[in-house]
Amino acid sequence: MDIGINESNRIEVADGLKKLLADSYTLYLQTHNFHWNVIGPEFRALHLMFEEHYTELALAVDEIAERIRALGIAAPATYKEFSALSSIEEVAGLTDGAEMVKILTQSHEQVIRTCRDVLKLAQDADDESTASVVSDRMLVHEKTAWMLRATYQ
Repeated sequence: MDIGINESNRIEVADGLKKLLADSYTLYLQTHNFHWNVIGPEFRALHLMFEEHYTELALAVDEIAERIRALGIAAPATYKEFSALSSIEEVAGLTDGAEMVKILTQSHEQVIRTCRDVLKLAQDADDESTASVVSDRMLVHEKTAWMLRATYQ
């Protein structure tokens, strides 16, 4: 494979993308969980907002996985792999909307930090395609975290 990025850089960038994929997929599951299980006076607003978020994340994980594949590396695709790679903790049994928003805010902030790490790897490898994907993802998560923070301030 000769795309202008040497093999060691492709592997390093792909490894970073694997972590971003795992964080994104775990956040997707977390958001879907909260969408299904939120209750209380803010139910409708939160239920709909969470649906918007997990729908966007469903498209994002595909884009990240396809970028890993474009680098010639197999993308992780199992719960076991995602669990081992993710920086985001799973949450079960929660129904309080305010707590869900707080947790989702923290999870989006974690994805932003992961994006920053991967962006640096991509920039160091002169991998503009990955840098573009990651930069776009970071922008979405920064905006989403801001909107979540604004929900209960």
